[in-house]
Amino acid sequence: MPDTPDTISDRASAPTPETTPETIADTAAVDRIDAAIIRIEAAINARTRSGDALAKRHAALKARMAEAVAALDDVITRGSPN
Repeated sequence: MPDTPDTISDRASAPTPETTPETIADTAAVDRIDAAIIRIEAAINARTRSGDALAKRHAALKARMAEAVAALDDVITRGSPN
């Protein structure tokens, strides 16, 4: 393991010679920030998946509506006296 921390959480959990209330509070703050980042990333992923599903549903509905309009056009064309 290298002597220098690789991430913020490594720095926060690295042992220090002095443990003060401030360093404990800093560690807790970093932990809360890390947890918030994880929640934000999860929300972004969920929203992306939801958006993809909505786009697929929209495309399917659009295709069905085009078929329905074409069928109505056929009915109107056959029924109109020319």
